[in-house]
Amino acid sequence: MAKKRRKHDNRFKFKIALEAVKEQITINEIASKNNIHPNQVSTWKKKLLVEGQTVFGQQTAKKLEEQSAREAELFEQIGRLKMELEWLKKKATSIE
Repeated sequence: MAKKRRKHDNRFKFKIALEAVKEQITINEIASKNNIHPNQVSTWKKKLLVEGQTVFGQQTAKKLEEQSAREAELFEQIGRLKMELEWLKKKATSIE
């Protein structure tokens, strides 16, 4: 019979990853103490180190998402304006 997968909440993952980052005890000790696989501890640690700036709240993640959407919109507008400028230059030379 297959085992049912365990789901851990974000607080638990953060606590374990923080313990691993502190490096006061080994990853294997952390894993055995919390009854999880050492690879999982390493994965959570890497995620904390890579995404550390967005871990501390939804506000930061939302701001980054809004900023990337705004950038995309601005690049689209730049493209449109370049096209209009080229069209106007072409028309201006044909009038002269």
